[in-house]
Amino acid sequence: MSAPVRIFVPRDAAAVAVGADEVAAALAAAAPRPIEIVRTGSRGMHFLEPLVEVETPEGRIGYGPVAPGDVAALLAAGMLEGADHPARVGRPEEHPFLARQTRSTMALCGVVDPRSEADYAAHGGWRGLEAALAMDAEARVKTVAASGLRGRGGAGFPTGVKWDTVRRAEAPRKYVVCNADEGDSGTFADRMTMEGDPFRLVEGMAIAGISIGATYGYVYIRSEYPHAIEAMEHAIAGARRAGRLGPSVGGSGLAFDMEVRVGAGAYVCGEETSLLNSIEGKRGIVRAKPPLPALQGLFGMPTAVNNVLSLAAVPAIFAEGPEAYERLGLGRSRGTMPVQLAGNVRYGGLVEVPFGITLGELVDGIGGGTASGRPVRAVQVGGPLGAYFPPALFDTPFDYEAFAAKDGLIGHGGVTVFDDTVDMAHMARFAMEFCAAESCGKCTPCRIGAVRGVETVDRILAKREARQPVGSELTLLADLCDTMKFGSLCALGGFTPYPVTSAMTHFPEDFDLDARRLPAGLQAAE
Repeated sequence: MSAPVRIFVPRDAAAVAVGADEVAAALAAAAPRPIEIVRTGSRGMHFLEPLVEVETPEGRIGYGPVAPGDVAALLAAGMLEGADHPARVGRPEEHPFLARQTRSTMALCGVVDPRSEADYAAHGGWRGLEAALAMDAEARVKTVAASGLRGRGGAGFPTGVKWDTVRRAEAPRKYVVCNADEGDSGTFADRMTMEGDPFRLVEGMAIAGISIGATYGYVYIRSEYPHAIEAMEHAIAGARRAGRLGPSVGGSGLAFDMEVRVGAGAYVCGEETSLLNSIEGKRGIVRAKPPLPALQGLFGMPTAVNNVLSLAAVPAIFAEGPEAYERLGLGRSRGTMPVQLAGNVRYGGLVEVPFGITLGELVDGIGGGTASGRPVRAVQVGGPLGAYFPPALFDTPFDYEAFAAKDGLIGHGGVTVFDDTVDMAHMARFAMEFCAAESCGKCTPCRIGAVRGVETVDRILAKREARQPVGSELTLLADLCDTMKFGSLCALGGFTPYPVTSAMTHFPEDFDLDARRLPAGLQAAE
């Protein structure tokens, strides 16, 4: 009797939302011969989900998007042999969307079974941890520093510097905290990593722990991610059984263990000190800095707080060497960045590329422009608090310093596309409304400023409709943004001005103004 044909169906939340579970059930019920269904993560081609792959002598052959009602016809056409069909994608890695990428952090998403530690190990997992265990703590930190890895959560702070600060701190206990409170609109790389390759995050956290002298870690996941929570808890238990976590990591005699902590849905808990308060069982509000978490963080102890993508990049740095990672990128932005294309975009999904690719290449080249077919008018980079860039700035390299020079932020790598039907004055209002709803309330510029911002934009919109001058209101809004930017305790209030001022700068006609009437310091893009 021949071996069952292996069929790979994603269990990623995005694929499940469009029928992946039903497709898997239909395949199991209708297959004409024995099959083995493996539930993987997503490869990130969301426009093809559910993407079903069949193992053949030529490699995996993909079909997508597949609906439950398509299964019978696909099987009849010879899908189990990789036969031709209108839904046949071919080898997924040869699809133009994937072929243009440089996969490192997301290399195994959609490839491995996220519930199998053995499958992770068979695909090269744990090589980074094994390499790290062969070094001393100082060499481990120097390896991360040599790679040029910077925080992938927003600020872009050098990871090696943060780890070295915690390593050198004297304390009875130290911690590693993974910030998996992915709350930005249009972002899903953290979720995809945890659901599709959770052992990589466990490995990255274990390397961090033994590098800084921490013996325990927490993955703080937002409650809206039940699939990710389940996947991480399963992976932690599996890693512990395999001896990769516990009192002697990999038989080294070094202790490190970890657990999942679930958030309660507050956006501000994506800010590291609010997150630490939440783990401690306190209200999620911002702490004043200093002291920095690296010196006095969780439970008052030195703590390395890193984003999912930062920690998930670490295993490849140790497995392949820091030089291989450092060779990728541009300027001070080294390595790769998982970029999430969302909004009104033809080919939405996750794209991992080296820093330096232009915004235009991402949106038009890989993303294919708008899904509506209308011209792109604006792209917001960095989540709901990111700046809006017009096509005139599409030559901007995807690089921390290049975006900062254009008054923008890379943030978590979310890119949301809007066509020419968007009203940018309403988008400016949304930013203020979002901040008002999500503010923890600790500082006045954020708590009160966002409410006053909504009121000011409402007056601008009313005067715009009445064709009345709005110059004084716009001056007031610019002053308010300045106060919030420099007076807020954390990035929630401090970054809210970015979408507002960028909308005022690049799209003045939506405020019923021309460039000559903008407040001082604001210039319309040519």
